[in-house]
Amino acid sequence: MSVNETLTTNNFTLNRQTYQRLKSALSIGLRRQILFAVCDDLHIRNKIATKLNSTLAYPVGQVLYQPGETRGMSTPAYPRLVTLRLNLNDPNPIAQINQWLANYPPPVVGETKNQPGRSLPIPAFQIVGIELLTKQSVSIQRLFIHYLRLTEKYFTNQENSSFLESSLLFWLPRPWLYTIQQSAPQFWHIRTGIFIFAGEPTPTIDNRSYSDHLSDFRSIDLENFSHPIDHDNINHEDDNQEHIKSENINHESTISETEINRTIEEFKFIEDDDFIEDSYENLNEQPQTSVQSFTNDQIIPPLSSLTHINHELVSLVQATLNQNEDGEEDLQPKTLLWEIEQLNIQTATPEEIGIVYHQLGDLYRSRIEEGQTSLDNLMVAIIAYQESISYDDNSPHLPDTLNDLGTLYWMLHRTPGNSEDSKTYLEKAIECYQLAIKIVTPDSQAEIYARVQNNLATAYGDLTRYYQPVENWQKAVQAYNEALSYRTEKNDPLKYAACQNNLGTAYWHLGQYSEPIDNLHKAIAAYKLALVHYNPNHEPVKYGMLKNNIGTAFWNLSQHEKPLENLQLAVDFYQEALKYRTPDHTPVACAATRNNLGTAYWHIANLPEVGQEIRQNFLQLCIKVYEDTVNLANSLNPTQLSFDLLATYNNLGLAQFTLVTDPHFSGDEKALSEYLESALENHAKALAGLGKNPEAYQATFNHIIKIIRTFYSELGIQGQNLALSKVPSNLIPNILPQL
Repeated sequence: MSVNETLTTNNFTLNRQTYQRLKSALSIGLRRQILFAVCDDLHIRNKIATKLNSTLAYPVGQVLYQPGETRGMSTPAYPRLVTLRLNLNDPNPIAQINQWLANYPPPVVGETKNQPGRSLPIPAFQIVGIELLTKQSVSIQRLFIHYLRLTEKYFTNQENSSFLESSLLFWLPRPWLYTIQQSAPQFWHIRTGIFIFAGEPTPTIDNRSYSDHLSDFRSIDLENFSHPIDHDNINHEDDNQEHIKSENINHESTISETEINRTIEEFKFIEDDDFIEDSYENLNEQPQTSVQSFTNDQIIPPLSSLTHINHELVSLVQATLNQNEDGEEDLQPKTLLWEIEQLNIQTATPEEIGIVYHQLGDLYRSRIEEGQTSLDNLMVAIIAYQESISYDDNSPHLPDTLNDLGTLYWMLHRTPGNSEDSKTYLEKAIECYQLAIKIVTPDSQAEIYARVQNNLATAYGDLTRYYQPVENWQKAVQAYNEALSYRTEKNDPLKYAACQNNLGTAYWHLGQYSEPIDNLHKAIAAYKLALVHYNPNHEPVKYGMLKNNIGTAFWNLSQHEKPLENLQLAVDFYQEALKYRTPDHTPVACAATRNNLGTAYWHIANLPEVGQEIRQNFLQLCIKVYEDTVNLANSLNPTQLSFDLLATYNNLGLAQFTLVTDPHFSGDEKALSEYLESALENHAKALAGLGKNPEAYQATFNHIIKIIRTFYSELGIQGQNLALSKVPSNLIPNILPQL
C-alpha cells in the first residue's frame, strides 16, 4: 500500500485485514525485518499492539515444550515479541534493544552431557511512543533521526548487533512517517513493509506514566459475558453455558411446499463445584521464601526500577494496579515483584524464584475467580505461571499449573474483543492440557488426570466452531471417555455425572455429522447415566436440564428411526423437564423447553400414521405450547434466549394456518377467522425481524400471501379486506399485485 493511498470508508474491515497481515509478518520469523505500522489513533494503536503482544509474545507450544533429549519442559518462558517505549531522553531504539538483551539474554536450552545447548531466538521488538517526540525539543527530534541513520550500518555489516536476527516494528503517526521518509531516506529505503491503520488522529499527550502494554486500552468488563467467571465454573470442565444455535429442522406443510425452519434448544454442560479446592489444596502447601516482605508503612520502590523481571509482566502488573479510597495502589502484586527482584539479586535458587512467580499467578487467578476477568489480569496470571514453570519445571504441582494455564487461555479465547485471536488462544489451551497429560501418571494421579482430560475434551468441543468438527468432536468423545476411566461413580459420583453429561453432549454433536443413530443412542445412554446421580429435590435445575437433553436426543433420533415412538419419548422427557424448568425459577430454560415441546407436537401431528382426530389434537397442543413460549419469551431479555424467537413466531403461525385449513377442522367461521388473524399477526411479527435474512423473509412473506388468499376463499371479499387491514401498511404495495 502506498503511504498516500486513500483509506476506504470501512475502517474496521480494513484494520482487521491490515492487522492479520502484520501479525503474519511478525509470526513467520524472518531475519532483519524493518516494519512500519502507521496509526494516528492512539486508542486503536494501543489495542492492536496489545493484541500482537498477547498473541505472539508467548507461544505456548514453544515456551513450555520442546521435544528432544531433555524430555521437554526445559524451555524458559522467553518472549518472542517485546514491547519497548521509546526513551525520550535518549531516543536510540537500538541502544534500548541491546540493553534489554543484556538484561534478558536468550537462555540456553537443550544442553546434555553429550552435546552443548542452544540459545533461544532473539525476540522481535515493537517500539511505541514515537508520537511523543512531537512534544520534545527540536534537538531531541533530530537526535532520533540521527540514531536511525546510524542504524543503517547494522544492515550492511553482518557482524553488528544480534537484534537484527529478528524483526523490528516501529509504531508511527503519519507525520513521523513522512519525516523519516524525508530525513532518513536510506533507513526508509531498507524498510520491509508498511502497515497503515485507519483512525482519527489523537491529540498527542505525554502518557509515559501509563503501561506500554494496554495504555488507553480499557479493561474488558465481563459482567454481561455469556460465561460468567465465578467460584463454580472457572474450570470449564463443568461448563454451564448453553451454546446458542438454531437447529434447521425442515418440514412441509400439507398446504404449502415451502419449508420453514424449526428451532430446538441445544445442550448445556454441567458444572461441578470444587475445582478451586482441587487446585489450591496442594498449592497452599508450597514452601514460602525467606525474602523480606513490604508492609503498608514502608515505601515500595517504583516498578520501573526493576531490572531482573520481564518487562511485559511488569507493564501488565502496572496496568492492573487499582487505587483504594486512600489513594494507595495494590500492595500485594508490587510486593511479589520486588520479592522476585531481591531473589534474583541474592542469586536464590530457581525453585525459590519459581515459588514467588507462582504466588503472583495465584494472586491474579484469585482475582479472576472473583470476577475481575480483564485482559490484563488474565495475561498477568498466564505469564506469571509460565515464568514459574521456567524456573522450576520439576515442581510436583506442575500438572495443576499447566491445567490452570489451559483454563486461563480457554477463558482468554472467550473474552469479548478477542474474536480474531480466539482460535489461537484455544489452541494454546489445548497444548497446555496435552502437556499436563504427558507428565501425569493416571494410576497415581487419577483426579488431576481425569480433570485435565475433561477440560481437554471441552476445549476440543469449542474448537469445532473453527474447523474439522467431526475430527474434533471425536477427540472430545475420546477425552471424555478417558476421563471416565478414572472418574468413577464410586469415587466421585457428581463429577462422574457431570462428565457423563458432557460426553452425551459430545455424542449428540457428533451425531449431527456422522452415524446419527449410533451416536444419538450413545448420547441418550450417557445422559441417563448422569441423570441417576441428580436428586430432583436437591438439584432441580440440573435434573431438568438433563431431562431436556434426553428429550432433544430422542427428538433427533426420531428423524432417523421409529419416528412416532421416539417423538412420544421426547414429549415425555420435555414434559418432565418442565416440572423443574418453571417460569418462576428458570424462565429462560422454561421457554426453551416449551419451544422444544411445541416442535415435538408439530412433528407428531404431521406423521402419516397419525389419525385425523389425533392430528387435530396435537396441532391444538402445538399451538398452545408455542403461545405459552412466545408469551414467556416476550417477558425476558431477547439476548438471553437460546432459540430463535422469530422462527417460533413463524412456527406458531404455520401451526394455526395448518389447523384451520385441514379438512377435518370443526370450528365455525368465527373460529376460522380468529385463527387466520392470529397466524397473520405471528408471521408479520417474524417478518419485521427478518430484514437481514432475504431467504427467510421471502418464505414468511409467501405465507402471509397464502393466509390472505385463504381469507378470500373462505370468507369472501370481506375476509380479504379484514386480512389486508391486519398487515403492516408498508407491505400493501407488494401484496396487492399477488392477490
